[in-house]
Amino acid sequence: MPNPTVVAAVAEHGTTTGAGTTTGAGTVAAADYFQSYSVVGLLAAVGVLFVAVAFGAGRLLRPVVPTPEKLLTYECGVDPVGEGWAHTQVRYYVYAFLYVIFAVDSIFLFPWATVFAAPGYGATTLVEMFIFLGFLAVGLLYAYKKGVLAWT
Repeated sequence: MPNPTVVAAVAEHGTTTGAGTTTGAGTVAAADYFQSYSVVGLLAAVGVLFVAVAFGAGRLLRPVVPTPEKLLTYECGVDPVGEGWAHTQVRYYVYAFLYVIFAVDSIFLFPWATVFAAPGYGATTLVEMFIFLGFLAVGLLYAYKKGVLAWT
């Protein structure tokens, strides 16, 4: 973070370079701005380098001995038997989708509760939230009427 006194003085008077030209405060502020992000860039580069070295070392040091057993498809410790295609019930996806909808609803309810307590936002946010909950209730009623929620 630059010294505020120096930045204020440069902003007011500018600085003189060795060639005799004058630069304004914008140049100094931009240099300090990018200098503060250079640490983040350096840390990101070190992180990427660390991962690349770890993967490279693993590739060079591991034993490579392919056998027919190692080349088999492996799933949960059970030898693969039968076809590779299995029929999945759609109702699992419907319940998962309904869960996601109500999880998003709860994500919106928590910030609303904090704003609702702020002065001047009470009535407006209350009406907005009841409209939002009304849309969710209509969607849930629609799913119930279509029989989506019946487990058969």
